[in-house]
Amino acid sequence: MNHRPLGRSGLSIAPIMFGGNVFGWTADEATSFALLDAFVAAGFNAIDTADVYSAWAPGHSGGESETVLGNWLKRRGRRDDVVIATKVGMWARHPDLKATTIAAAVEESLTRLKTDYIDLYQSHQDDEKTPQEEVLEAYSRLIKAGKVRAIGASNFSAARLGSALDLAEAKDLPRYDSVQPAYNLYNRREFEGDLATVAIERSVGVISYFGLAAGFLTGKYRSEADLAQSPRGARVKAYLDERGFRILAALDAVSTELGATPAQVALAWLIGRPGVTAPIVSATNLNQLAEILKAARLVLPAEVVAKLDAASA
Repeated sequence: MNHRPLGRSGLSIAPIMFGGNVFGWTADEATSFALLDAFVAAGFNAIDTADVYSAWAPGHSGGESETVLGNWLKRRGRRDDVVIATKVGMWARHPDLKATTIAAAVEESLTRLKTDYIDLYQSHQDDEKTPQEEVLEAYSRLIKAGKVRAIGASNFSAARLGSALDLAEAKDLPRYDSVQPAYNLYNRREFEGDLATVAIERSVGVISYFGLAAGFLTGKYRSEADLAQSPRGARVKAYLDERGFRILAALDAVSTELGATPAQVALAWLIGRPGVTAPIVSATNLNQLAEILKAARLVLPAEVVAKLDAASA
């Protein structure tokens, strides 16, 4: 498995990152353990979660995903061969990026994760009310204390990511070594353009989320009747338009041509995009996971990439 450097952090990750939002939600603990075991056994090493996961689910309050992941780490008995990424700043319990919030939130995340350090600690969303210098200084203290190895930004604009990088350089503070945008064959505008330019020119790793557009790009949702099959159905509805169906038609054609699945093709397209380090993808059963992971070894010919680019333009 070829690992890729994550910005200038010194971390390197395989080209698919496991999305831990499902842990303790649509995948119970036993299923989550089996998925994580299979993921690592296949040569992959990076797992993404957040303190807020899965507060949106009925009966949940947040912290469930980190707790399941921490229980897996404890049972596994080995920490040094996996890259654990989590986030702060989007949970009602810790809703901002004030220094006091970050200091309290990281301790709770470390406790739930049952670990002494977090490899990648990310600002889950921008907090324009808190000075960026205060945020980076808070992260600096965590890095100096050995509780965090590197930091990243999620849901940041190009301008705000750029200003944070400028500040880090000017004040000798930690820099964001990753950015996490929504990016897939359907959702291209948020990343392509200014954000991609900042990430590429300033060596910021890109770990994109919604790699399969909430499952739409797997091809299993082709009508509103299909949406009732999934708790993510409401998210998928927005993709059922002329452009979405055009993308699915291209995926169908390419998949047949290459002997692959639409999900594998969609992820292989992402993995090959300029600047992308790894897409974040979730699975809730072992068959799904096995299918997804094959995307890391699928190389798309240039003419196939052009066909997908045109369909999703």
